[in-house]
Amino acid sequence: MNPLFKILYRAYRFISAVRHRVPRRVTRPGLAVLGGCLVLAITGLDTDNMVAYQGFALLLFLLLVSVPFVFFFPARFSAERLLPRFGTAGTPLRYRVRVTNLTPKPQRGLTLLENLGNPWPAYGEWLAGQRADRKWIRSFRPVMRRRADPFKTPAVKDAAVPPIPPHQQAEAAIELTPLRRGALRFSGLTLARPDPLCLFRSFARVPLPQTVLILPKRYPLPAIALPGRTKYQQGGVTFASDVGQSEEFVALRDYRRGDPLRRIHWRSWAKAGKPIVKEFEDEFFVRHALLLDTFIDDPQSELFEEAVSVAASFACTVLDQESLLDLLFVGPQAYCFTAGRGLAHTDQILEILASVRACADRPFRTLESLVLDHAANLSGSICVLLAWDEPRQNLVKKLKALGLPALVVVLTDAGQRQSLDPGPLRDEPQRFHLLQTGRIEQGLAKLA
Repeated sequence: MNPLFKILYRAYRFISAVRHRVPRRVTRPGLAVLGGCLVLAITGLDTDNMVAYQGFALLLFLLLVSVPFVFFFPARFSAERLLPRFGTAGTPLRYRVRVTNLTPKPQRGLTLLENLGNPWPAYGEWLAGQRADRKWIRSFRPVMRRRADPFKTPAVKDAAVPPIPPHQQAEAAIELTPLRRGALRFSGLTLARPDPLCLFRSFARVPLPQTVLILPKRYPLPAIALPGRTKYQQGGVTFASDVGQSEEFVALRDYRRGDPLRRIHWRSWAKAGKPIVKEFEDEFFVRHALLLDTFIDDPQSELFEEAVSVAASFACTVLDQESLLDLLFVGPQAYCFTAGRGLAHTDQILEILASVRACADRPFRTLESLVLDHAANLSGSICVLLAWDEPRQNLVKKLKALGLPALVVVLTDAGQRQSLDPGPLRDEPQRFHLLQTGRIEQGLAKLA
């Protein structure tokens, strides 16, 4: 491994730590005094012709008076964070924090600061992001269109805490905007109090580890007619609400050789004096597959994040209908999650999508095999793809050969060409859609 990258990573951690900690510790007047002190120190070197050194001496005195207060804050606190169950990427997350004063003295002028758990990426994640940036630059895109920093932490607004009487509680309102889906971890809280000159702040830290799950961003979808017809589903309606294979109850009948023992109706057997079993009936209904393409080299790619958001938008729409939805994707292994009609609900599918990660060590045919294994039970499919190459076109071609209609959505980076050959969907162009990052919502609005 190139040692230069390790040096750059340490420099990145150091600069990020300074940018994170200095604004928390130093107030705006304090930053102004520090800046003025630096400027006057440079301009006041010629003490014979300049009097700037006098201003430097005054500002330095103010700093020396304020600094000792940074290390003196004997108050003790406890806190309770009242978090919602979920948040959504790109949407402000608001919650309240209940702070308890554990000292016999009232506490005033406090500011509440959130401490996020591990705000910096691990070396492997940072290195993958740097390689992706280098590929981005080599693609000759304009510098102004370079991708956003994938490791940027959400900005948390400082919250003013009302005066807290001795051994009493007070509440503060916190607001932050999660930038990415996944688990947002908190390590604790910091209660800050300014020194008498309001240049620096002293801290009292409260360990309070907690986690809230950030769901993927969703886009509004128009009313669309999803492909596929009703199809026989073993287990009928209650397939979606009972464990194992079960069916809708119809009537009681005499026992026949080969009937499973779990279908015996014991009360009727006791009354009739002979074995009686419950008879069930299967039903037909629609079952869609939602295919999420996870095969991409850059795990922090904006393209991949948008694909997850598009899949989440379709999941919310399909689950509002009377149908089943199979979410199919590949991560460390192949996954199939079924929702609808009494099984998992929308929130559970969104929880799964919040944790999906890119797959760079498996071929695309892994997803193809997973889909074809479930094809016999499907009425149609929705394919959210990251490219439109030969393996992906072959998958759509095989679905069509099995008589399964497919709605295909292909995502591309902004700046790429805005038209692609529909390939196997050339005879059904209304089922082939191209979405560009930065214009996803406008593209989805055209699906109607």
